[in-house]
Amino acid sequence: MRAVGSRLVNASASLRNDAWIDVINGGALSLVQDQGRDGWRHLGVARGGALDPDSAALANMLVGNPADAAVLEFALQGPSLRLPQPLRLAVLGAQCEARFDGAALPLARPVELPAGTLHLGGMREGARAWVAVSGGIDLPQVLGSRATDLRGGYGGVDGRALRKGDRLPIGAHAAIEADAPRAPGWWIDPRAGHDPLAPIRYVASTAPALRDVVLAVGQREWRVHPASNRQGLRLDGDALDALSASGLSEPVAPGTLQLPPDGRPIVLLADAQTVGGYARLGHVIAADLPRLAQLQPNQRLRLRACGADEAAAAQAAARAERARLELAIAARLRG
Repeated sequence: MRAVGSRLVNASASLRNDAWIDVINGGALSLVQDQGRDGWRHLGVARGGALDPDSAALANMLVGNPADAAVLEFALQGPSLRLPQPLRLAVLGAQCEARFDGAALPLARPVELPAGTLHLGGMREGARAWVAVSGGIDLPQVLGSRATDLRGGYGGVDGRALRKGDRLPIGAHAAIEADAPRAPGWWIDPRAGHDPLAPIRYVASTAPALRDVVLAVGQREWRVHPASNRQGLRLDGDALDALSASGLSEPVAPGTLQLPPDGRPIVLLADAQTVGGYARLGHVIAADLPRLAQLQPNQRLRLRACGADEAAAAQAAARAERARLELAIAARLRG
């Protein structure tokens, strides 16, 4: 395996379980996340977790973690972190500035770092990235997950975003020796071949009363409203015809396309509530949901209605691509 500067040093057989990371600056919105909470929606608990679960899982695989190990998710402007001891980590997602003790650091691959300071800056494209550390972020589980639920105020670090002075314990991992950053010459690109300008696909509601407004959603250009968050992506543009809500709360989930009284749709994301009273225009397909995590404020987008067959085929293709990347990573890590 070719490396930048020198070959990767094999990890020691001994395990280390006393490592941590100190937060110097929390960035715009840095959160501890994992694959989310399953089995609690009937009690009104959101699934949450990483807005792009595949990217979080692949980042974990790059450093030898289970797919559901806790990672850092950061948006728009990343955190500054101090590593008191050598660690192996990987940054995957949107292209962003990454520097270690002032020197540029490669992304989308495992990197071995000595003690020092990691700075993750602004996004050059996209909106979010994920940092996996060998051993995972070892915070207590709440309802079976370490994911941060901002609305509920639990999980992660006291249910909130990272801030200066936080200390993140790292789980047991193979100890490494490193006196300078080391990284292989290979990397992965989960978004290779994807068209960032392609419309976001959704399966439209078949309710007769919604037919005209459902069609209109796909005929207009929208912008990402700056007030969007992990609960929902708010779309700004020419308002659709207002619809009167039924007055009854109905089940919703990540991907549900809602229409509030102001006529500007909302696409629910990972932290979505479990029920809602707004009209439901349809559901964004699972294969396109991760693309929503990378949309920046005021970025333009279009939506396109599709059938269930196309949605299933797109999801099958996404699963096949993740499997291909997992095989490629495993082969590279075996050397």
